[in-house]
Amino acid sequence: MPVGETITIAVPLGLPPVPVPADNPPTAETIALGRRLYFDKRLSVDDSISCASCHRHDAGFADPDQFSSGVGGKKGGRQAPTVINAAYFTTQFWDGRSPSLENQAEGPVQNPVEMANTLEAVEKQLAEDPSYVEDFEKAFGSGDITYERIGKAIASFERTVLSGNSPFDRYLFGGDEDALSESAKRGLEVFRDPAKGNCEVCHAMEEEYALFTDDKFHNLGVGANLDGTLEDVGRYEVTENDADRGAFKTPGLRNIAETAPYMHDGSLKTLKEVIDFYIGAGNSNEWLDKDLKELDHLTGQERVDLEEFLKSLTAEMPADTAPPTD
Repeated sequence: MPVGETITIAVPLGLPPVPVPADNPPTAETIALGRRLYFDKRLSVDDSISCASCHRHDAGFADPDQFSSGVGGKKGGRQAPTVINAAYFTTQFWDGRSPSLENQAEGPVQNPVEMANTLEAVEKQLAEDPSYVEDFEKAFGSGDITYERIGKAIASFERTVLSGNSPFDRYLFGGDEDALSESAKRGLEVFRDPAKGNCEVCHAMEEEYALFTDDKFHNLGVGANLDGTLEDVGRYEVTENDADRGAFKTPGLRNIAETAPYMHDGSLKTLKEVIDFYIGAGNSNEWLDKDLKELDHLTGQERVDLEEFLKSLTAEMPADTAPPTD
C-alpha cells in the first residue's frame, strides 16, 4: 500500500470521478514515481523501449505507426491504443484480457515483441539505482522494489492521463454556446441521432459527463477477409465464447484527432476513412455486431459535420503528464 497522503485526482469538465482500487489509492509520491517509470526505457531488456515509446505523449498517448516497434524492431499485430481516460475502463487491452491498469503494466514488459524483459530483471535493475530506492521508499515505505509496486505506481500515473474540458465539454456541460463551431454542433446532432449517425449506441454519453464508450466489445468486421474469415479473433481469445469472435473494445473518442491510425489493426488512417467505414456498416462476417447499420443516408455535409464534431473532442493534456525534465 502507498504510505503517503491520499489525494483526489482532479478531473476536467466532462468527466466523472476517477475510480481507484482500494489497495492503490493515489498519492503525490506514487503518481510521480509512476510518471518516471512510464517514460523510463530501462523497463525493456536492452534499455530501448518505454511505455511512452508506444503510447506517446506527443501523439495522444497512442502510436502514430500502424504497429509499434518493440525491442530489436519487432512489430506487434495490433495498434497501440491510447492511454487517455483508460482509468475508466473495467478491462484493458483491445481484447480486455487484463482486469486493471495495475495488471496491464505487467504485459508489455514480458511480451517478446515489446519490451522482451522479465519482471524479476526489472526489479533487480531498479533496485541497483539509489534514486529509485529512495523514490520507492517515499511512495511505499520500506521493503523491496517489487513489480507489484511498479505496476501500482504506473497505474497511478496513468489515472491522471485525462482529457476533458474540450470545446465539446465547454459547449455541452459548460454552457458556452461559442465553444463549438456551427458545423461541430450539427455534427453532435448527427452523432446522437439514432436515425442518423447512431454513434452513441456504442460511444455512450451520460447526462453529466461523456466517456464516449460503452466499455463493451463489438465485431465491426475490421480485418475480415472477403470470405468472412477473421484475421484476428479478438475477444474470443480471452472468453472462448463464439459470440465474441472478432469483437474488440469500444475505444473512447477523446483527442481522437491526435490518435490516428484507427481501429485495432490501425487499418484506417484518417477520421474520414473511419466515417466512410461506418457508412457501409462495417465488413460482413458471421459475427458482425447487430447494432451496425448502414449510414449511406448521411449527406456529404453531415459527414463533414460529424468529423468536425470529433475534432472538437481534443483538449490539452495535464502538464504533469509530459515527460519529466529532470
